[in-house]
Amino acid sequence: MSSAKHKLRLICTFAALATLALAISCRGFFVNPTLTSIAISPTAPQVEIGKTLQLQAFGTYDDGSRNQIRSGVSWSSDTSSVASIDPNTGILTGVATGTSTITASSQALSSTATATVFIVIDSISISPTSASVAAGGSQNFKVSAASNGGTLDLTSSATLTAEQNGAAVTTVTCSYNSSLLAQVCTTTAGNTGVFQIVASYSGSTLTATATLTVN
Repeated sequence: MSSAKHKLRLICTFAALATLALAISCRGFFVNPTLTSIAISPTAPQVEIGKTLQLQAFGTYDDGSRNQIRSGVSWSSDTSSVASIDPNTGILTGVATGTSTITASSQALSSTATATVFIVIDSISISPTSASVAAGGSQNFKVSAASNGGTLDLTSSATLTAEQNGAAVTTVTCSYNSSLLAQVCTTTAGNTGVFQIVASYSGSTLTATATLTVN
């Protein structure tokens, strides 16, 4: 009887050792994949001023799999005055029009994406709408836009071009003057006529037109 008990103990011990060995062996086979690269989604994020956008980080692993990285990601923006981002959640906020480089970092790896902040423009206006100058003189203009029930000053970022009879001309040139806080359109001496000063803004098809008479 004692011999049977001894055999049973040996069998049980062997079974326990076999189970332990199998568990260790299985853990050896199922090693967590290693992160090899990360990417930001969307790849070219765009957000309106005052609005937010959730960014995500996706990882590619050494076993070929690709999954969202849900923790351990650090976010940053190189121009927070244009686009700010929560360093922990990846929530992007539009602050001012322009672009900013967004960086996502995890496990000593990083990825970047260029975020664009835009405004939705309802209309563009230029002031004054008509002016007269002597040939060789200049005229200052300001540009504004109606957006989301408010008014935005677009003078520094608008583009002004001179046209005559629907065709662009080079006898009147316009550029932003930071000292005057105005777009200055300068005329060429000896060239007179009536010109249209067309104001436009990047990202919008809307324009505004002023008449400039050069005497």
